[in-house]
Amino acid sequence: MKKMAPVFILTAGVLWGIMGIFVRRLETYQFTSLQIASLRIIGGAAVFLLIAFMKDRKLLKIRPRDIVWFIGTGIASILLFTVCYFRTISMASLSVAAILLYTAPIIVMLMSLVVFKEKLTRQKAAALLLAFLGCVFVTGIGGSGHTPAAAVGFGLVSAFGYGLYSILGTFVLRRYGPVTVTTYSFLCGGVGALFICDLPDICRKIQSARRPGHVFLLILLTAVVTAVLPYLFYTIGLSSVRASSASIMASVEPVVATIAGCVVFGEALTPLSLTGVVLVVGAIVTLNIFPDG
Repeated sequence: MKKMAPVFILTAGVLWGIMGIFVRRLETYQFTSLQIASLRIIGGAAVFLLIAFMKDRKLLKIRPRDIVWFIGTGIASILLFTVCYFRTISMASLSVAAILLYTAPIIVMLMSLVVFKEKLTRQKAAALLLAFLGCVFVTGIGGSGHTPAAAVGFGLVSAFGYGLYSILGTFVLRRYGPVTVTTYSFLCGGVGALFICDLPDICRKIQSARRPGHVFLLILLTAVVTAVLPYLFYTIGLSSVRASSASIMASVEPVVATIAGCVVFGEALTPLSLTGVVLVVGAIVTLNIFPDG
């Protein structure tokens, strides 16, 4: 399992990277970004609950006092990250939102130094620098235009929420398996999402669609492909890989998003973006070739 952990984490990053394809499709049905984010989490909670029931109902047994951990991973991490990330997109360009989000590995590494007493090895420092520069090049940040201070604030909070899952997940995985952790995380996040998504409006939009069944299936696929599978894979990988290393490996997401944009939407792959892809791949190779100190 330890040898496969990087594969699980990279797979999670790939699936997160194609999220934009599903988001753009759902936007054609007039769902707001906040509603799409909520549907992704609520749908993910429903699927995870079904998986737990089918696999082993004992997976749903937790100590009542441990619910605070899942409130952390579900609301303080998954829900907070998703809402703030989509809010950043609405206030600034996608490239700015993406690079602010991918300050997460830096946040995770700093928190890991304090919480887990991890050492900042030369390998990790080099990989972190390569990943960050790669994300900068991939997203094309640095162009003209003013980014509102509020957008920067929301973007950094989204990165904090994104990175917090790696920290809290490491703790809770000492007590429960990946299925239990992801199920309760999404259940808590889903409950929180119900209070902010305007569920009656969502139901009206589904019912008014020309093919309601098609919309429902799209929502289900969005939940499974961009939430259930990647979070399950990431959590499995996190059980065998240090939080700081896992966060850097997941930086493959903007690379995949860039490639998806080129293939699906015909977006241009600039020399700068290509350089970024090479740098992120270099960061991942650095973490996996050299021993983790």
